[in-house]
Amino acid sequence: MNNLELNKIYCESNLETMARMPEGFIDLTVTSPPYDNLRTYKDNIDKTWDEHIWKAIIKELYRVTKKGGVVVWVVNDATINGSETGTSFRQALCAMECGFNLHDTMIYNRISPFPDLIRFHQSFEYMFILSKGKPNTFNPLYEPKSKNSEYNPKSMKFRHKDGSTKELDEAGIERLKKSNERKDKLMSNIWSIPTGYMVGTTDNVWVHPATFPDKLAGQHIYSWSKEGDLVYDPFIGSGTTAKMAHIYKRNWIGSEISQEYVDLANKRLYPYLTQQTLF
Repeated sequence: MNNLELNKIYCESNLETMARMPEGFIDLTVTSPPYDNLRTYKDNIDKTWDEHIWKAIIKELYRVTKKGGVVVWVVNDATINGSETGTSFRQALCAMECGFNLHDTMIYNRISPFPDLIRFHQSFEYMFILSKGKPNTFNPLYEPKSKNSEYNPKSMKFRHKDGSTKELDEAGIERLKKSNERKDKLMSNIWSIPTGYMVGTTDNVWVHPATFPDKLAGQHIYSWSKEGDLVYDPFIGSGTTAKMAHIYKRNWIGSEISQEYVDLANKRLYPYLTQQTLF
């Protein structure tokens, strides 16, 4: 069944690519599907993108994902006739119906978003972390502490479900002390990353209408996989997932129906794939 070459972009439907994958083939998927036709793509994928398409893709992603594997699904909603569509939530619920756990609902806070004149600035997208059971890998990311990040164990209390409180036990006090000793802290599930035209990547990939930042893909690849794992992007577009998978020493496969975008991605990837050392 598997006649796929690794570290290659396939110019075809992702359903065609996944049909050649055996069950439990992929360690991690990092992708961003079309957003309710908010962008216009080559080969008119935005004209055919609908519920019957994304349901079939999510179902196949569950089949080809390893037990303990993760799918990072970065998505947002269009606003039509004054109302957000809610497609993002329907896709997350569909994934759960297929068998995925909704391991985390993360937020991608786009720094420098374009303003909206009739509502508060739309500055975030959802990053649904879908796991096939308990994730096999989690490499936590840390960030510098603020001045107010330390807590006094004597003033901290544990709250029960009924609202009552109790003092921290010795284990809790010890854990808090160790946390205070660190100069950094675990990152939250809200990631603020620069984005927009000519921002977020050093490559000239702006022919593609919907690139996402290198940092976003890289942080997810680092967090949810390990060296040598296989990373898939069913909407690989300009090749960001492949680039960052290569840099982090993961294998990868991509699907993209537009030959123009495949050529763009391959041109972008060539300097990285021909280097002898990764960085």
